[in-house]
Amino acid sequence: MSPFERVAILGLGLIGSSLARVLRTQGLAKEIVAAGSRPSTLARGLELGIIDQACGSVADAVAGADLVILAMPVGGMQQAFAELAEAIKRSSVIVTDVGSVKGAVVEAARRALGYVPATLVPGHPIAGSEKSGVEAGSADLFRRHKVILTPLDETDPQALQRVQNLWHRAGAEVILMSVAAHDQILAKTSHLPHLLAFSLVDALARESENLEIFRYAAGGFRDFTRIAASDPRMWHDIALANQPALLEAIEHFQGSLNMLRDAVQQRDGESLLNIFTRAKAARDHFTHMLAGTAYAQTMKTPMTEFHVQPGGRLQGRLRVPGDKSISHRSIMLGSLAEGVTEVHGFLEGEDALATLQAFRDMGVQIEGPTQGRVRIHGVGMQGLQAPAQALYLGNSGTSMRLLSGILAAQAFDTVMTGDESLSRRPMERIAVPLRTMGAQIDSTGDRGTPPLTIRGGRHLRGREYRMPVASAQVKSGVLLAGLWAEGETCVIEPAPTRDHTERMLRGFSYPVITEGNRVSLQGGGKLIATDIDVPADISSAAFFLVAASIAEGSDLILEHVGINPTRTGVIDILRLMGADIEILNPRTSAGEPVADLQVRYARLHGIEIPEDLVPLAIDEFPVLFVAAACAEGKTVLTGAEELRVKESDRIQVMADGLQRLGVKAVPTADGMVIEGGKIAGGQVDSHGDHRIAMSFAMAALRASGRVEITDCANVATSFPGFSELARSVGLGIDVVQDTSTVQN
Repeated sequence: MSPFERVAILGLGLIGSSLARVLRTQGLAKEIVAAGSRPSTLARGLELGIIDQACGSVADAVAGADLVILAMPVGGMQQAFAELAEAIKRSSVIVTDVGSVKGAVVEAARRALGYVPATLVPGHPIAGSEKSGVEAGSADLFRRHKVILTPLDETDPQALQRVQNLWHRAGAEVILMSVAAHDQILAKTSHLPHLLAFSLVDALARESENLEIFRYAAGGFRDFTRIAASDPRMWHDIALANQPALLEAIEHFQGSLNMLRDAVQQRDGESLLNIFTRAKAARDHFTHMLAGTAYAQTMKTPMTEFHVQPGGRLQGRLRVPGDKSISHRSIMLGSLAEGVTEVHGFLEGEDALATLQAFRDMGVQIEGPTQGRVRIHGVGMQGLQAPAQALYLGNSGTSMRLLSGILAAQAFDTVMTGDESLSRRPMERIAVPLRTMGAQIDSTGDRGTPPLTIRGGRHLRGREYRMPVASAQVKSGVLLAGLWAEGETCVIEPAPTRDHTERMLRGFSYPVITEGNRVSLQGGGKLIATDIDVPADISSAAFFLVAASIAEGSDLILEHVGINPTRTGVIDILRLMGADIEILNPRTSAGEPVADLQVRYARLHGIEIPEDLVPLAIDEFPVLFVAAACAEGKTVLTGAEELRVKESDRIQVMADGLQRLGVKAVPTADGMVIEGGKIAGGQVDSHGDHRIAMSFAMAALRASGRVEITDCANVATSFPGFSELARSVGLGIDVVQDTSTVQN
């Protein structure tokens, strides 16, 4: 980015002086000048060396400037534009601002100038400090914060690009949105909370016993009302400037407050519980799942690495977390059922929590999860409500594909989004069959990636769908849409896939017919609430099945593992390789077969993996690649092209990692060829894929040196508590976090 010749900053407070420091430290301006209402502030700016000249007027400051930054309160914008008029007419000076109400800035320009300049780029950094003034400024103030720019139709693209580049050099993440969207969002997330804090403190201060009230106020009161100590004049200006959006936010909140008052007055405990549970869940959801996408980012996930010592053996007993697939479906079907569904053993990982939050967003009252227990108050087949905004599903492809079937049949429109990883994953495999049933689904780009927009009010018709590629998620999405479709919906699979959806539908009293590779149901029925005990996830157990198989001296029992025959491919493949796995105490839980699994060390040998087992172990192949690396001879996998479109390209990423550890691993279009042998220590990159991170952690059991795995934060997606559980049975694993990436 070439530097600006002369930058004029009008207002040298916290934001203005911080921008001056950015311009100075990044070499973005040859000359920095400032003007403002306080000569002492400008003089201090000169002393600090952050500006080159203190100007006595706006006209003097902007003379010859090619960038003007309006860093004063919103109330002063119109006067500033009036004083800028001659400079804007004479040259193509770029003008940007930092105000929190964009509509007011645009209107101020229009009133002062009679038009909106093409070089005006309205902006708003979502950053601040409890300190204020020129002394409080910092060149790092905007680092890892959001900056919202609201270009207009007439905004010059080059002016926009230069302002974007400035904020990028400041370390900020730039978001583009419309003026109206900005003002509505900030009215709800910033302006309304400030006004509520002012109002509450004012109301209590006018009470006759106000001294006693404030004397005994606890921490919660202080936390909530802290922002009432903000500058009253500034918030006076903001409240008036953003009047339409703020009035709308107040009206919406007033309606919610009336609902709360009525529930208390009528002693309506269920409504109170619904409000409180929904609020807590939403707060937790936004804090833990949306930290990377929130407009005011308060926390950034620290970079996490696994450092695993070489060697060792696994012994003892353990129970891995609940099955993710069943946890997803328990929330979905429990929400659509009539009555209350109790779920035990629910997986409290981020993927399953994304599904849970989506149904809360659609009006379902869900209590928990508390130590794996969830209580779902079903709304019936016609009871879902339109979400207030897009459903955010984090990294969960299962959530998005299965929800596509459910949402295709609803009366309302829905948008589904996800994180950066999910936004790269193709969704046309589920969209295509749903469209043939009458659904209208719009995806993004040539590959059909999220966001997905699903139009409501469509009449669905049952049909027979022959799946070109085996996929339990696609099958489930089609069957779930079939619950509302006219007539029979039938899915014919090219190979068996997991049948959790069919089993659980029957558990909720919905008839499903399975005849060989043909699964069908009739639309128009209803679901009846039931209780579900979620088995331990065999995909999570797979890491320990492989680990105990490759580590000499290991003898491990995995308790209450789901052994659904459509999921036991990992056991079958390991046994073909010579693994010693014994099934103990087989039984049934909530319609799903479960058992305890005992696994002992065994000398594994390479095999050609039968293609009919591939769909039954598709999620377990990363750790099966580790088993192959420890086996004698060659292991060949074919027919697994689906691995290339998971959370990462699992074929390429695993091949790269194995090669880094000295293993002969050759990726192919639909699989891999691995020559078993010695494993060296070293560092591998998991590419943020939880299953790859955990797989390489187990590889250290046979390594000659320490194995370091980078980018492991997403392990919580599918296996919360993985490192602690692995350590408890003998794996020498340490979790290392780079706390320099955390921002409070």
